[in-house]
Order: sequence, then C-alpha cells, then structure tokens
Amino acid sequence: MLTKNAIQLLEERYLLNKGLAETPDQMFRRVAKHVASAEKQGNKAWEEAFYAIMKNLEFLPNSPTLMNAGLPNGQLSACFVLPVEDSLTSIFTTLKNAALIHQSGGGTGYNFSDLRPKGDRVNSSGGTSSGPIAFMEIYDSATEHVKQGGKRRGANMGILNVNHPDIEDFILSKSEGRRLQNFNISVGITDHFMEAVAEDGDWTLVNPRTNKVQKTVKAKSIWDSVVREAWKTGDPGLVFLDTINQANPTPKQGSIISTNPCGEVPLLAYESCNLGSLNLMKVLTSNKTGPGIDWHQLETNIGVAMRFLDNVITVNHFLLPQIRETAHANRKVGLGVMGWAELLISLDIPYASDDAVALGERLMDFVKTKSYETSKTLAKERGTFGSWAESIYAPHMPLRNATCNSIAPTGSISVIANTSYSIEPLYGLVYERVGILDGKNQIERNVVVVEKLKQLKLWNGHVRETVLKTGSIQQVRTLPTAVRKLFETSHEVPWKYHLLHQRAFQKHTDNAVSKTINLPKMATETEISEIYRTAWEFGLKGITIYRDGSKPNQILQKCGLNHSPYC
Repeated sequence: MLTKNAIQLLEERYLLNKGLAETPDQMFRRVAKHVASAEKQGNKAWEEAFYAIMKNLEFLPNSPTLMNAGLPNGQLSACFVLPVEDSLTSIFTTLKNAALIHQSGGGTGYNFSDLRPKGDRVNSSGGTSSGPIAFMEIYDSATEHVKQGGKRRGANMGILNVNHPDIEDFILSKSEGRRLQNFNISVGITDHFMEAVAEDGDWTLVNPRTNKVQKTVKAKSIWDSVVREAWKTGDPGLVFLDTINQANPTPKQGSIISTNPCGEVPLLAYESCNLGSLNLMKVLTSNKTGPGIDWHQLETNIGVAMRFLDNVITVNHFLLPQIRETAHANRKVGLGVMGWAELLISLDIPYASDDAVALGERLMDFVKTKSYETSKTLAKERGTFGSWAESIYAPHMPLRNATCNSIAPTGSISVIANTSYSIEPLYGLVYERVGILDGKNQIERNVVVVEKLKQLKLWNGHVRETVLKTGSIQQVRTLPTAVRKLFETSHEVPWKYHLLHQRAFQKHTDNAVSKTINLPKMATETEISEIYRTAWEFGLKGITIYRDGSKPNQILQKCGLNHSPYC
C-alpha cells in the first residue's frame, strides 16, 4: 500500500504523463517488462518476479530506472564519474557530458586535482589559469539550469586532493553558503596526510602541471580548516583515497580518484553504476519466540534483485560510448538496504547498542555473500564481466559483476517504500521534508513507532502531543528508560554509534557506505575532528557530518523547530 507521500512523489517525478497518466502499478509493470527483456529464456517469468518484488516494495531500483525504463533511449543508471583533465577542451567536453547525464536523471562525480592552480601560467595564451574552483562554479551554474530527468536539479561531487595548491581555498569554497549549491565537496585524503596531522608535520602542496612543490604548510592547519568549515556548513567531507584503492577490484584499469555525488560508489573515469535497495521491513517476521528476520525470504529477494540489476546494464541506453564500454567491461552494481532503523525498533534493539552493530554486520555479511553467489551463478549462465581476467577475482572466483553492493542514501525510494532511510537512525519520530517537490513540504509520521508504543500500551495523549511537538519522546520521563533508548533519533544517538554502524556495514560492502553523521546544534569542532579521525581509523571510505541548523535551507526539519502548522 502506497502512502500519500509516496503517491505525491511518484506523481511529481516518476509516473509518465503522456496521454493517460500512468499509475504506480503501471510504472512497476513498465520497469519489470523492460528489465526482463534482457532474459534469453523465461523472460515472462522474470518479468513477473521483478514486478512482484517492486509492487510489494521489497526492493526498488535507483530513480532513473523507475523514471526511464521502457522509454526510447532510457538512461537507467544513477551514478557516474567523469574525468576532468587540464585543458579547456577536456573541461568543457566533460561539462557537456555532465549536462546530458543530469538531463537523463544521473548524478556525476569529478576530481579536479589535475587542473593547474589559480594564477598558474597558461602557455597557449600567455595568460594565467582560473583554477579548479572557478571551473567548478561554471559546472555549478550549468547544473542549476539542467534538471535531472526533467524532474529535479542534478547532483555533483567535487573532490580536490589534499596536496593541491588550491586546497585551502577549496575548503573555504562553501563557507558563505552561496557558492557551489549543487555540489557536495570532499577533500581527497591520503594515509600519509593523516600521519602528518598526527605528528604535527609539514605538508607540501604540489603543482599538478609541474609536479613541483609550490608551498609547504602545517598538515594540522589544513585539518583544522576542514573541521572548522564542516562544523560551520557541513562541507567538506572526506574521501579516503588509499582505503578506496585497497579495495579497487580492477586496479590494472587505474586508480579510483572520485565517487558519485553521495559517496557510496567509488568509480573510475567514465564508469557508471546501477543501484537498488532491499526493504528490510519486508523480511520482518514473527514466530513463537517473537519478531525476527526471515533469512530465507531475504535470500530470495537478493537473488531477484541482483539479476534485475545485472539486466539493467544489458538493456540500458548509454549516453557516451566510453561509459558503455566501461559499464560492460566491469558491470558494477550496488545492492544495498533501507529500513534498518525501523527493523531494529521492530526487533526491540536500540540503534545505539552493540547488539544493533553486531546484527548490522551479520546482516550485511549475509547480503554480500548471497549477492556474490548470485553473481557467480550469472557468470556461469552469461559469462564473467569483460575485464574479469585482469581483476582481483581472477583466476579463482568467476563473477558477473566487479562490485555487487553499495549502501545508498535511498532519499526518494525509501519514501516510496514507506520506510526509514538506508542504515540511518530515524531523523525524528515526526519530521518535515522541506521544499523537496518544487517547494512543497511533506510531513512524515513514523507508523512503526506509533504501533510499537501502542503494543507496549504507552501511547497516550501526553506522549502523542510530545512527539508531535518535538519529534522525540526523550522528554517524557514517565516512560521506561529502555523505551526511550529504543526510540532515540538521529541527533540523540551518540556519534560513536553512527560510526560503528557505518563500519559494520562497510566491512561487507565492496563499494562504499553513504551515511551522514547527524549532530546536534551544540556539537563542537573538537567532536568533529575526532569523528573524522575515527572514520579513517575505522577503515571507512568516506565521511560526512551535518550539524543541525548549519545550513539555512535544511531539507529535514523536526516539527518543533519550525513550528509547522501541519504537525
């Protein structure tokens, strides 16, 4: 059953409106039929399987697949990385390609570190370079005017490596809240830099054109600037490039230096990835001993979802020949999860607990193991991915896909599935999504929470009023401590447990985990420094924090903060 919020989102962004308006059921059928057309035999049976898993909201693919499957020249991938080389031709060719990708519904990531620094010599004209930030602003302006799939603005990830001469300006580039509004920005971090910070050592900034040291600074001064700006605005995040490349499945194709806009898919130049997420609330079961996970059903859903995602690569329309070539060479997919917080509540396990972290690691180990089993089966049936012989899996592990798993943020598809975002804790028991649909707002009241409190016979007028006013039950001191612990929201969960959950899922995710460490307004720069350092020590591939209220336009807001009349 689709909720009012889900239907509103589908009508605004996903359903076709040519002639008679498409219904959600027709959308699922359209997608299932197109994706099943990749099957050589039994495509009708697979169409029914794909249709059922989406209609029942057990699994949903990334938004471009829902929007574009079955359309002429339908582009179905969510994630792309494009190269930016140090020439005007490359910069503007990439800009053109990015505009085409955004128009089709995809998001793009870039690393601008090959561009010569601001003020550097340009031999061809005798002038000086504008530098990477100036060109990022051109990309940002173009993005503003090209909507994704005609439905929403495009999304970008901009990375600059920590040894680039313009890194200090890059860190400050979003400080005033006006520039690069269509970019997430991250600093490309190396292990060597982290060691220099720990030792309070010097750090050299190197001109990428000449490979000569342009400036020497204290590593800690860069670190402190990153922390200060992250506290102030939420940007920049960090991307740990050495950690990413230690897990690069195709190292002979080159180093990975960028990710998609939300960081869950590190990709080579001209690579794309297809994402999808399993709804964990749909494998919640109950027996004589209480609620639990239906592992058999989860295994079945993983098998169907992996086949679906591999088929997407086959039926996809690729906008550039280079993207088609790398997509077929590596066949990267990213199967993840959503509904984790609601599952924990249903199992009576607090998010901020060692039991929750242990279950997260066990669950993602299961998802990865079964994903790889399906990929092996597909390899026997259809052949390995094109570059397999030169990958880390050769010669003993034949796989159809160079990567199988990613933990995406599921911002839109979790609304359609009516479950909690990705592996995040609940943002609030009641909260508001502000301006996500051309200025329209949505109120989200968590049904799982209400039903749980009713089961416990703790739902009454006072609790209801407190939840509606504050989005939390922590102020209701008459409730048992264990109950208040179970319903801790994102800002009430200690940051350590945010990171522990990210680490637990990252251990068994071959791509990466998109997760925001949401912090209360009173969080300090010292805490952010510790979070960023701990993320590196934990072996995470990237880290993003957001201190509540640090941006003027905040998409998720607790109802009590903005006094919404709808709450």
